[in-house]
Amino acid sequence: MSRTSLIGFVLGTLVLSLSACVQVSGPASQEVSQPVRTVQTLSDGWKFQFANLNNPPLEDNLDTHDWETVSVPHTWNRVGYYTNDLVPHINTADNVDKRMGQGWYSLEFTGPDGTEPVRHWLEFDAVSRTAEVWLNGHRLGEHRGPFTRFRFDVTDYIKLGETNRLVVMADNSKPEPGSPTADVLPIAGDFFVHGGIYRPVRLVSTNDVHIALNDHGGPGVYASTTELREEAADVSVRTLVSNDENEARPISLRVSLIDADGNTVATQLLDPSLLDAHQTAEFATVLTVPTPRLWQGTADPYLYTLRAEVTDPAGRQLDLLDQPFGIRQITIDPEMGLFLNGKQTPLHGVAYHQDREGKGWAVSLEDVAGDLDIMKEMGTNTIRLAHYPHGQPIHNLADKNGIILWDEIPLVSLWDFGADETETNLALKANAKLQLQELIHQNFNHPSVAVWGIANEVDFGSLLPAFIGDKSGRIPDPMPLLRDLAEIAAEEDPFRDSVLANCCDAVETMSDDKTPPVANVTDAYGVNRYYGWYYGDASQFGSQLDTLHAMRPDKPLSISEYGAGGAISLQTDDPTGGPPDSRGHNQPEGYFNLIHEKAWADISARPYIWASWVWNGFDFATTIRKEGDARDINTKGLVTYDRQVKKDAYYFYKANWSGTPTVYLVGRRYGDRAYAVTDVKVYSNAPETKLIVNGVSMGPADSCIQSVCIWPQVRLAAGDNTLVAKGHFKDEEVSDEVTWSLAANLETSYNIDAGTLLAAHDDEKTFGSDTFFDGGTAESADEAGTWGKPAVTPDITGARNRLLDATYRSGDFTYELPLPQGKYKVTLIFMEPDLAPDERTFDVISNGQPVLRNFDIASAAGGPLREVQRTFSASVEDGPLSLQFQPVTGDAIVSAIMVSPE
Repeated sequence: MSRTSLIGFVLGTLVLSLSACVQVSGPASQEVSQPVRTVQTLSDGWKFQFANLNNPPLEDNLDTHDWETVSVPHTWNRVGYYTNDLVPHINTADNVDKRMGQGWYSLEFTGPDGTEPVRHWLEFDAVSRTAEVWLNGHRLGEHRGPFTRFRFDVTDYIKLGETNRLVVMADNSKPEPGSPTADVLPIAGDFFVHGGIYRPVRLVSTNDVHIALNDHGGPGVYASTTELREEAADVSVRTLVSNDENEARPISLRVSLIDADGNTVATQLLDPSLLDAHQTAEFATVLTVPTPRLWQGTADPYLYTLRAEVTDPAGRQLDLLDQPFGIRQITIDPEMGLFLNGKQTPLHGVAYHQDREGKGWAVSLEDVAGDLDIMKEMGTNTIRLAHYPHGQPIHNLADKNGIILWDEIPLVSLWDFGADETETNLALKANAKLQLQELIHQNFNHPSVAVWGIANEVDFGSLLPAFIGDKSGRIPDPMPLLRDLAEIAAEEDPFRDSVLANCCDAVETMSDDKTPPVANVTDAYGVNRYYGWYYGDASQFGSQLDTLHAMRPDKPLSISEYGAGGAISLQTDDPTGGPPDSRGHNQPEGYFNLIHEKAWADISARPYIWASWVWNGFDFATTIRKEGDARDINTKGLVTYDRQVKKDAYYFYKANWSGTPTVYLVGRRYGDRAYAVTDVKVYSNAPETKLIVNGVSMGPADSCIQSVCIWPQVRLAAGDNTLVAKGHFKDEEVSDEVTWSLAANLETSYNIDAGTLLAAHDDEKTFGSDTFFDGGTAESADEAGTWGKPAVTPDITGARNRLLDATYRSGDFTYELPLPQGKYKVTLIFMEPDLAPDERTFDVISNGQPVLRNFDIASAAGGPLREVQRTFSASVEDGPLSLQFQPVTGDAIVSAIMVSPE
């Protein structure tokens, strides 16, 4: 069925249609003095205890006198901490709290005074993972899902004008067969599921006749822009109205759109209609808006007010609901990308997790607004709300700021426990469908929401990583569930595309014939790709995108994740000097920068990419990582978990995306330098950018491709060095300044730890990481650990520094060391990793003069994994000191180079 036919089908099958519709314009009708809907926020005075309570929480047997007093939003968890001391940290190894289980909450509050409104609902924006709720000893029910809003009608149980006791049991137990959360997604994922009532709670009071509050936590009014013409726009509106009285009631319904100045630009009125007792009926109408002002993303995020008003035949207002609404249409083309209201709109932004240091998931509106400000400053125009439904604050802020959103459910990597049709597995699939319905209903009216995401990385197939937890050996098939979810998305909202994010499609090191083609299921899709990090080389990213585009030329392709880990306290002299450890310590910020520079060059050159999202906007909590300078934190964020540090790459994107004059000196946290000569990099979008070092101009950069300006081989002096970058814009000059220090003994010395991004610490000398090389590859005698597998670090006999010896450069390569004229002592450190005598020989040539011939490390050292050193003198007269390593048999290698004046 075509999209146009589907729209007609949906509108044609609505329960009731409006008649006698009138289009009017002018001032909006005035509010009645007596509110027909009231909201009481229940935030303070809660009592909390983390415990498994044996007795049901009846009114007369729950003693909370020794419970902790808390405010909602609240979580009992505190997860993830940094090991660096660059800034003060909230989380530490001593105060983290990763408990999973039952958290009990109790609140005493005074009920409404008994005047109208007369119907009362408890509304929870989210409780994780599951919630069971009692009011005055009566069990109201439960909700199974950590991210979405739910409500209970408490009219029959609330005490009007008296003290009420509300009890909530939140359970974030680890999902596994037999656990109380076994049937609730997510059951896997690289993020921590915090427990608690971590979003707001309210008491909502209405009349007995009201706009429905029992529709999957949704507002009860749902609008879509169904047609845009040059002179007008059509907005289709569905309204659910409930009658909770014991007899039928005649009602009228008026639906209107009101502009930002308070003028009603379109309205339609239903003649009185009889609504049966205890019935919820659906009404449909189309509002035609003349010369509409469109919601045009960040360029003009214009919002109307969508108003639904229910009255009785006498005109007395029974319910009124206002919601922001933007008139807009989004289409996604497989060749030219996303179009917003017919205008091509390339999307670039970040993925976003909802936690932050010290608060976990219990963040405030101000926290979310601060996060959005940080992302906006960078030039973000889209956010992927990963990997679960996020709250209303980020949606409302995205509406107001023109940020386009990808929403998704928490179907992450796994959707069952290893057997095909157990009761738990069937319940998990049902839970996925329920969470999708809740996601769509609760966020339907947000113009910022572009697509509905139904899954993330469910295509591992037989390559499922060990950390995810399915060790059954079974290869699960996600396709039946995905087809069901895509069908639900199309039925619930025919005006938005369904999407998913895959991990493995056509990835050379991962894809095989058992990797399911999940991208075929949805209208469009995204790919999570980590070339240069978990696999492959960063240079392969562009060709991977072209391969995927050629595989499905009619399917719109986006990049739902890309990036690397970046530790702000770990710095490298050359990001190409060695391999990172994607699951371990060696994750310097400089390599993080390089991955983003290369990735954005590939993305921006391909107009068929309809959107791209950096993984991630902010560092976030997980419990499967011990990497870089953090524990239980995924450090792929452009900003730290505490929001205190914007990493270098943040400014790379700001220079490329924002249009704001930006000049930023890269490597500012590498203050104590290992080498006297270094390249200086500046992210600048200025027409001309100059560098000044210690008051001396280095001149303008030759070119600044992708806003990356580089001054090669800048010499530093002993002591503190002041570097100033100045960008000359049309109406202003923008500058940035850093101070780098160099120890006096390093001004004419080089101590190079070959084959590594991070130099080994040495008690006697300051070593820098591998740089000044041409050719060869970086290798190590150590085998890096993976999830569930420790690193293998063999002993090296005679090593003055085992870490220094373990890494090495291999192949046919040369070092060019920029030294002033003079005589120098050169010491080379070697270690044979695995070959026997006579299996590896090579020459070492210093400035054209052979200093080692047919050198055989294994023979000289007496076997592999033994250190051996060789020292010689070298003279520098005109140009650098050149050290050539030329293979004779096998590859040449060197572990470290030490050069100092004689």
